Amino acid sequence: MSETPHQQSNIPEFSISELAHAVKRTVEDTFGRVRVKGEISRVSIPKSGHLYTALKDDKALIDAVCWKGTLSKLSIRPEEGLEVICTGKLTTYPGNSKYQLVIESMELAGEGALLKMLEERKKKLAAAGLFAPERKKQLPFLPERIGVVTSPTGAVIRDILHRLDDRFPRHVMVWPVKVQGEGADKEITEAINGFNQLSDALKPDLIIVARGGGSLEDLMPFNEENVVQATANSNIPIISAVGHETDTTLIDHASDLRAPTPTAAAEQAVPVRINLIAQIADTHTRLINASSRRINEYKNYLETLGSKLGDPKFLLNLKTQQLDQQELQLKNTINKISAEKQHQLKTTAIRITHPAQLIDKKQLILENIVVRKNTATKHAIHNKNLQIKHVKEKLELLSFEKILNRGFVVIRDNNNTPITDPDTFKSGQEIQLQFSKNRTVKAKTEEKNHQKKQGSLF
Repeated sequence: MSETPHQQSNIPEFSISELAHAVKRTVEDTFGRVRVKGEISRVSIPKSGHLYTALKDDKALIDAVCWKGTLSKLSIRPEEGLEVICTGKLTTYPGNSKYQLVIESMELAGEGALLKMLEERKKKLAAAGLFAPERKKQLPFLPERIGVVTSPTGAVIRDILHRLDDRFPRHVMVWPVKVQGEGADKEITEAINGFNQLSDALKPDLIIVARGGGSLEDLMPFNEENVVQATANSNIPIISAVGHETDTTLIDHASDLRAPTPTAAAEQAVPVRINLIAQIADTHTRLINASSRRINEYKNYLETLGSKLGDPKFLLNLKTQQLDQQELQLKNTINKISAEKQHQLKTTAIRITHPAQLIDKKQLILENIVVRKNTATKHAIHNKNLQIKHVKEKLELLSFEKILNRGFVVIRDNNNTPITDPDTFKSGQEIQLQFSKNRTVKAKTEEKNHQKKQGSLF
């Protein structure tokens, strides 16, 4: 049977927001603070810096969030597949009707999970080349300055200083850091990078990163990626001395040398001063003895060679005499060659005609050539003049002007062209008559028939 409107009014009415916030208050009041164990899933850290993840077991899953300020303070880094125990507050997110755990702290669920995480991280860093042998740097034989990264109040720094004083006192620079707990890995990383960034006048020649023994959780800062990365990238050689002899952290694989204890690190950092002095003294003695033996050997060898040379004075006199003889031979040779060259010069000079005589001879030849040339030129000019005169006479004899002097006339048309054929005349044509002495008269022809009858052109 359906409910009546009066019966429905007895049920409280909520808006969506009111209901969501009522559920939120109920969840937070009931589960104000919880401790949850599970496996991390879906790790996401966007630009906001907040962590969004989930915790799951074989039957259920719960969303979780860790705010940016809390995330940086966690003792471990959340990684997918890691089994952890989270402490925080349970709340809801009204935007999508889900409940979630706001994480305030996080710890590993057990040592096995921690070892598994470290093994996976070790493989990852090894694959990145941070543990490669070729990255290892050689330690200085006797460092002038030693930087120590450790807690300033523990027994570790006292042991290191005491051991250095016993073996070989050096200038020690301590960079105080936390060696366990929240933020320890960041301080260790900053210390290593800080030593590398010092000026050359202050920068240490060697760095020792050390702490005493502790549980696996206590040594976790030395397993963090940022610490391992800073150790591998350090330009200064690093000795790692973390925990007891049986303890091994990831920084041990990245350092240039691992010491089983902080005291052993000090021993490996410097030699024993007394032993070094004794070694130097012994080396000095052996060097002196070896030098003395070698000097005596060379002295004996030189004396042996000297005995074979004879008296140097006698040798010098002999060489001086040889030099005098060679000097005399050289002078005689030079004089002989000079006399021969002078004789050759005189003989050659006799055969050579004096330049003045050669000039006079050539001048006489040149004058004869000039005379012959002038005579030939005059003769040629005379002959040419006779030829020209003869040709001129012939031209004058053949000239038509001579013919005009005998009474003949040259008839020309208006173009000054001579007319040689009577048939070329035209009636009334103007003509020119050239007489002797270049006198010219113009005339005009009459009719042809009449001209023929009269036997005249005019």
